[in-house]
Amino acid sequence: MTRHTISVLVNDQPGVLQRVSGLFGRRGFNIESITVGQSEEAGLSRMVIVTLGDQHTLEQIEKQLYKLIDVIKVVDLGAKPMVARELALIKVNADPSERPEILGVVETFRASVVDIGSTTILVQVVGETQKIDAMIELLKPYGIRELSRTGVTAMVRGNS
Repeated sequence: MTRHTISVLVNDQPGVLQRVSGLFGRRGFNIESITVGQSEEAGLSRMVIVTLGDQHTLEQIEKQLYKLIDVIKVVDLGAKPMVARELALIKVNADPSERPEILGVVETFRASVVDIGSTTILVQVVGETQKIDAMIELLKPYGIRELSRTGVTAMVRGNS
Protein backbone atom coordinates (compact mmCIF):
# COMPACT_ATOMS: atom_id res chain seq x y z
CA MET A 1 0.00 0.00 0.00
CA THR A 2 1.29 3.41 -1.02
CA ARG A 3 0.32 6.76 0.45
CA HIS A 4 -1.18 9.04 -2.22
CA THR A 5 -1.65 12.80 -1.91
CA ILE A 6 -4.35 14.09 -4.25
CA SER A 7 -5.28 17.70 -4.98
CA VAL A 8 -8.91 18.22 -6.02
CA LEU A 9 -10.09 21.58 -7.33
CA VAL A 10 -13.84 21.93 -6.78
CA ASN A 11 -16.62 24.49 -7.08
CA ASP A 12 -17.09 26.22 -3.74
CA GLN A 13 -20.65 24.98 -3.19
CA PRO A 14 -22.53 23.58 -0.18
CA GLY A 15 -22.35 19.78 0.00
CA VAL A 16 -19.24 19.29 -2.16
CA LEU A 17 -17.14 18.03 0.77
CA GLN A 18 -19.91 15.60 1.70
CA ARG A 19 -20.15 14.28 -1.87
CA VAL A 20 -16.38 13.80 -2.16
CA SER A 21 -16.01 12.09 1.22
CA GLY A 22 -19.13 10.01 0.52
CA LEU A 23 -17.60 8.79 -2.73
CA PHE A 24 -14.57 7.53 -0.80
CA GLY A 25 -16.77 5.78 1.76
CA ARG A 26 -19.04 4.12 -0.79
CA ARG A 27 -16.06 2.79 -2.73
CA GLY A 28 -14.31 1.51 0.40
CA PHE A 29 -11.39 3.96 0.12
CA ASN A 30 -10.10 5.35 3.41
CA ILE A 31 -9.31 9.04 3.81
CA GLU A 32 -6.24 9.35 6.01
CA SER A 33 -6.25 13.15 5.92
CA ILE A 34 -8.32 15.85 4.22
CA THR A 35 -7.93 19.62 4.18
CA VAL A 36 -10.16 22.09 2.34
CA GLY A 37 -9.79 25.80 1.76
CA GLN A 38 -9.95 28.63 -0.72
CA SER A 39 -7.90 28.32 -3.88
CA GLU A 40 -6.18 30.98 -5.99
CA GLU A 41 -9.38 31.40 -8.04
CA ALA A 42 -12.57 32.95 -6.66
CA GLY A 43 -15.43 30.46 -6.40
CA LEU A 44 -13.14 27.42 -6.27
CA SER A 45 -11.81 25.48 -3.29
CA ARG A 46 -8.90 23.08 -3.12
CA MET A 47 -9.09 19.78 -1.26
CA VAL A 48 -5.91 17.91 -0.42
CA ILE A 49 -6.69 14.27 0.34
CA VAL A 50 -4.24 11.67 1.61
CA THR A 51 -5.26 8.05 1.06
CA LEU A 52 -3.64 4.61 0.97
CA GLY A 53 -3.81 2.21 -1.94
CA ASP A 54 -2.08 0.79 -4.97
CA GLN A 55 -1.86 2.46 -8.40
CA HIS A 56 -5.13 0.84 -9.50
CA THR A 57 -6.91 2.31 -6.45
CA LEU A 58 -5.54 5.76 -7.28
CA GLU A 59 -6.78 5.49 -10.87
CA GLN A 60 -10.25 4.44 -9.65
CA ILE A 61 -10.38 7.37 -7.21
CA GLU A 62 -9.47 9.83 -9.96
CA LYS A 63 -12.09 8.41 -12.36
CA GLN A 64 -14.80 8.48 -9.68
CA LEU A 65 -13.93 12.04 -8.62
CA TYR A 66 -14.24 13.31 -12.19
CA LYS A 67 -17.80 11.91 -12.29
CA LEU A 68 -18.83 14.41 -9.61
CA ILE A 69 -20.27 17.58 -11.18
CA ASP A 70 -18.44 20.05 -8.92
CA VAL A 71 -14.98 18.53 -9.46
CA ILE A 72 -12.91 20.67 -11.83
CA LYS A 73 -9.44 19.09 -11.66
CA VAL A 74 -7.76 16.13 -9.93
CA VAL A 75 -3.96 15.99 -9.58
CA ASP A 76 -1.84 13.21 -8.05
CA LEU A 77 0.66 15.38 -6.18
CA GLY A 78 2.78 12.37 -5.26
CA ALA A 79 3.66 11.83 -8.93
CA LYS A 80 5.78 15.01 -8.86
CA PRO A 81 8.16 16.59 -6.35
CA MET A 82 5.95 18.29 -3.77
CA VAL A 83 5.99 20.21 -0.53
CA ALA A 84 3.62 18.81 2.11
CA ARG A 85 3.00 20.31 5.55
CA GLU A 86 0.79 19.73 8.54
CA LEU A 87 0.20 21.77 11.69
CA ALA A 88 -0.36 20.38 15.17
CA LEU A 89 -1.22 22.00 18.48
CA ILE A 90 -0.13 19.86 21.43
CA LYS A 91 -1.03 20.66 25.04
CA VAL A 92 1.45 18.94 27.36
CA ASN A 93 1.57 18.55 31.13
CA ALA A 94 4.48 20.70 32.23
CA ASP A 95 5.44 20.98 35.87
CA PRO A 96 7.99 23.77 36.34
CA SER A 97 10.76 21.19 36.89
CA GLU A 98 10.04 19.52 33.51
CA ARG A 99 9.75 22.70 31.45
CA PRO A 100 13.43 22.98 30.47
CA GLU A 101 13.34 19.42 29.04
CA ILE A 102 10.11 20.12 27.13
CA LEU A 103 11.48 23.41 25.80
CA GLY A 104 14.54 21.49 24.59
CA VAL A 105 12.28 19.19 22.54
CA VAL A 106 10.36 22.21 21.22
CA GLU A 107 13.61 23.92 20.16
CA THR A 108 14.99 20.76 18.52
CA PHE A 109 11.91 20.47 16.32
CA ARG A 110 11.86 24.20 15.51
CA ALA A 111 8.42 24.32 17.06
CA SER A 112 7.09 27.15 19.19
CA VAL A 113 5.35 27.60 22.51
CA VAL A 114 2.10 29.48 21.95
CA ASP A 115 0.71 29.34 25.50
CA ILE A 116 1.97 28.57 28.99
CA GLY A 117 -0.39 27.69 31.81
CA SER A 118 0.38 26.93 35.44
CA THR A 119 0.70 23.20 34.69
CA THR A 120 0.70 23.01 30.87
CA ILE A 121 2.51 24.19 27.79
CA LEU A 122 0.78 24.53 24.41
CA VAL A 123 3.15 23.79 21.52
CA GLN A 124 2.68 24.54 17.82
CA VAL A 125 4.64 22.44 15.33
CA VAL A 126 4.58 22.67 11.54
CA GLY A 127 6.19 20.17 9.17
CA GLU A 128 5.89 16.87 7.41
CA THR A 129 3.69 14.22 8.98
CA GLN A 130 6.72 12.22 10.14
CA LYS A 131 8.06 15.26 12.02
CA ILE A 132 4.72 15.76 13.79
CA ASP A 133 4.56 12.04 14.67
CA ALA A 134 8.13 12.12 16.06
CA MET A 135 7.44 15.15 18.23
CA ILE A 136 4.27 13.60 19.62
CA GLU A 137 6.20 10.45 20.55
CA LEU A 138 8.82 12.51 22.41
CA LEU A 139 6.15 14.50 24.29
CA LYS A 140 4.06 11.46 25.31
CA PRO A 141 6.10 10.70 28.45
CA TYR A 142 5.21 14.14 29.84
CA GLY A 143 1.50 13.52 29.28
CA ILE A 144 -0.34 14.93 26.31
CA ARG A 145 -3.56 16.50 27.54
CA GLU A 146 -4.92 17.54 24.17
CA LEU A 147 -3.87 17.18 20.54
CA SER A 148 -5.24 18.78 17.36
CA ARG A 149 -3.82 18.20 13.86
CA THR A 150 -4.82 19.97 10.65
CA GLY A 151 -4.15 17.21 8.17
CA VAL A 152 -1.77 17.50 5.23
CA THR A 153 -1.81 20.33 2.74
CA ALA A 154 0.51 20.19 -0.25
CA MET A 155 1.65 21.72 -3.55
CA VAL A 156 3.88 20.65 -6.40
CA ARG A 157 7.34 22.25 -6.26
CA GLY A 158 8.57 24.73 -8.87
CA ASN A 159 6.70 26.11 -11.86
CA SER A 160 4.28 23.22 -12.36
